Amino acid sequence: MIKSAAAKLLFEHFITEVQKIGAVEIYPHKTMISIYHGKHGVAYVTQAGKDYIHVVFAFKQRYDDNLCFIRIQEVPGRHTIYHHLRILNKEDINDEVRKFIRIAYNRTL
Repeated sequence: MIKSAAAKLLFEHFITEVQKIGAVEIYPHKTMISIYHGKHGVAYVTQAGKDYIHVVFAFKQRYDDNLCFIRIQEVPGRHTIYHHLRILNKEDINDEVRKFIRIAYNRTL
């Protein structure tokens, strides 16, 4: 899925940041990469461009007060709210993003 060298570096950096919180399992699929902790997903890499990766977090509530998400998507009939993050540089994974990684990692079902 990830073909460009720049996107691979961003993906590896993102995984390193997630692993600072705890162990994860990575599941590559045909169209995305799932990052799991236990029985729940922490994040999903849904796109990898020439110089970016697109990451989606699935939360049970909206987090509107942020500067990092480019889109928050509610799907009718589901209790999941998708928060979309585009990572263009290593610096895009800042303290605010780390906070949301922790929330996703530590959530309970």
